Amino acid sequence: MNLIEVNGVSKQFKNQTALKETTISFEEGKIHGIVGMNGSGKTVFLKLLCGLLCPTAGTITVCGKVLGKDRDFAPDTGILIETPNFLPYKSGMGNLWDLASIQHKVGKEQIAETMRTAGLDPASKKWVGKYSLGMRQRLGIAQAIMEDPALLLLDEPMNGLDKRGCEDMRALFSGLRDAGKTIVLASHIAEDIQVLCDTVCEMENGALSKIKGWDIEDM
Repeated sequence: MNLIEVNGVSKQFKNQTALKETTISFEEGKIHGIVGMNGSGKTVFLKLLCGLLCPTAGTITVCGKVLGKDRDFAPDTGILIETPNFLPYKSGMGNLWDLASIQHKVGKEQIAETMRTAGLDPASKKWVGKYSLGMRQRLGIAQAIMEDPALLLLDEPMNGLDKRGCEDMRALFSGLRDAGKTIVLASHIAEDIQVLCDTVCEMENGALSKIKGWDIEDM
């Protein structure tokens, strides 16, 4: 079953084509990688998938809902796109609790467990403004997964993480896939793609295509 269906989608900003007409699907329960140079359109594509941007043409269906018609934003989806933004004068727990209070899907116990899963101490009073880049990234990942979504859209999720942090997050994402979650992951790190991904797409100058029989040496 395909969790995401992209049909004839393109995106233009004034005279610039950020995404050329694209038809592609992503199967449920797998990790789908997107590779490409900076500025190739990966982030724009992920923003279209979650509903942060509207396509110029075509339709996007996520979890059976047509974005912009049935729902404005992708349902049952956790998102980490670009640099995570948090309130600098609150703790990690305080930030996640504020976000969780919007939909009331999870309580403090679930948030604390998610933070521990992401390698953070939920009892820490340290302000997020004092976090390292790697800690902020871990908090961003915790925010994306804390409500147990069926779909994760992750833009360079290993950004700022050290070797141990990357290994921890790869293990986490693999476990989520084993639990039936679907992940679309954009990364420039070859090992992420090699270790994690079941399918790989390449974005080049706004054109997205699946790589058949992809090889890590081709990246």
